[in-house]
Amino acid sequence: MEKAPPVELFVRKEGEGSAIVLLHGIGGDHSVWNAIVPRLAVGHQVLAPDLRGHGRSPFPPESSMGFPELAGDVIALLDREKVDRAHVVGMSAGHCDAHTRGIGQRWADTYREEGFDAFALRILKDLYYPDWIEAHLDVADRLRDSLRDRDLTGVLRWGESVRSFDLRGRLTGLRPPTLVVQGMDDHVVDPSHARLLRQTIAGTQVRLLAQTGHMVPVERPDETLEAIQSWTARADSQPSP
Repeated sequence: MEKAPPVELFVRKEGEGSAIVLLHGIGGDHSVWNAIVPRLAVGHQVLAPDLRGHGRSPFPPESSMGFPELAGDVIALLDREKVDRAHVVGMSAGHCDAHTRGIGQRWADTYREEGFDAFALRILKDLYYPDWIEAHLDVADRLRDSLRDRDLTGVLRWGESVRSFDLRGRLTGLRPPTLVVQGMDDHVVDPSHARLLRQTIAGTQVRLLAQTGHMVPVERPDETLEAIQSWTARADSQPSP
């Protein structure tokens, strides 16, 4: 299948200064960054898009939802906003190992065999640290309602595409300044991924957050904000390459 052309992404924009792009994971949208954007926009131009097939951004029926298409959309967004240099903050969507594929299969099996309510509950248990979601049942209600009302075609297509995603062999030799922040109780992406990145990309720094699940910017917005701010401040103080 040929790569689908770029689509115009919906984007939440705030602030001025050096650009920071915040990218959500499969099934999310720009709102996963809501607790961070206003404070991060003090001194930065923040762009938090909905990726194709998610939120308010369109889904071309011919799209494979492969990463070349997703990257092409973001590049087109940066061109449209006249941004030639940016810090990129991504969430989830690392290489898809057997563990993560198993989680995805469990979600599909639960939906097929036990119905929507069991499916929504399974996702909540896998995405969030148990104590956090018990203290934020409003989040559980909103997630359940959004899943019930959404067209999941783009989400499912991305899920199919990512099953074979693996760029580990292409990371060796890369030298971009890299910070990895991961929840130690992440049931979707095993914390060993952080160690792999640190071993593969020279100079990578890792922060592990205890009692934190997969949804780091939602569960731990203050720590996520501090990590991004301190990291970008150091990078912005260095001479441009």
